[in-house]
Amino acid sequence: MSEKLHRVVVVGAGAFGRNHLRIVKESPRAELAGVFDADAAKARAAGEEFGCPALASLDEVPAHASAAIVAVPTTAHAAVACPLLAAGLDVLVEKPIALNDSDARALVETASKHARILQCGHLERFNPAVQAAMRVVTIPLFFEVHRLSLFTPRSLDVSVVSDLMIHDLDILLAMTKDLPNEVRAAGISILSKKVDIASVRLAFPNGCVANLTASRVSTEKVRKLRFFQPGQYVSIDYARQDCTIIGVDAEKQVSFEQLPVEKGEPLKRQFDHFLDCSETRSTPLVDGVAASRALALARDILAKIEEHAELVARHLRA
Repeated sequence: MSEKLHRVVVVGAGAFGRNHLRIVKESPRAELAGVFDADAAKARAAGEEFGCPALASLDEVPAHASAAIVAVPTTAHAAVACPLLAAGLDVLVEKPIALNDSDARALVETASKHARILQCGHLERFNPAVQAAMRVVTIPLFFEVHRLSLFTPRSLDVSVVSDLMIHDLDILLAMTKDLPNEVRAAGISILSKKVDIASVRLAFPNGCVANLTASRVSTEKVRKLRFFQPGQYVSIDYARQDCTIIGVDAEKQVSFEQLPVEKGEPLKRQFDHFLDCSETRSTPLVDGVAASRALALARDILAKIEEHAELVARHLRA
């Protein structure tokens, strides 16, 4: 632990911004130096609740902190985070990293130009079950992923692919260490103007195949990832934070092994990692480049969903 506390400002006092405010406030390694939100009343309320100054403008942030957490709507990520990076702050920006590839590139280039830490909030990478699974990955050949959530009126500025599925896309890319060479997808809007349910099939150059389903209008909460590799079937339950390996033992009997998992809150673990990287000037587990790859894949999927919707529309018209 550093002897000097990290002074951190949270930008964005919405639902997830408040989670970050709590984490920073509880951290023995950081000082919650302030909160800013475009809605001044919301910032004041958050400041009173978490015992920190409510800043009047984004321009005030660099004077109060050495690092910032950006939890504003995705559409504003680049506009908010780039000036903070240019002012010399390390930045943890919520996922997805940006609305589009050009904004993501601007974030990565600004961080590089000013030698700042840029980390993206793909917090499932810090789920203890995922970290346990990452240690046993060999040659994954097939993935089955389900991420279902109840509808909430948050993150409706992006689709379910960019809001929820992107967690799993980031993990798939980390496990396969490759990009898919084929994308097939379908999705529909139910309760918002964006895609609320998506079904995706990805094929990778080595023959690996991944099926993913994401919904934010489900009647139940499910967060599971399962993958098959030579001699093993690995099952991850994100919510329970457990990881099971099914294989065959020396006696040719089916064996079940529960991997040791030190359970903990992923958001807290993510923030501790951000502070570690800030102290050591090391590359974050999910840096801007990794987050940009996940974003690019999400955008490819959304393009395929649009193609599928046009195909269906043509058949309906016919």
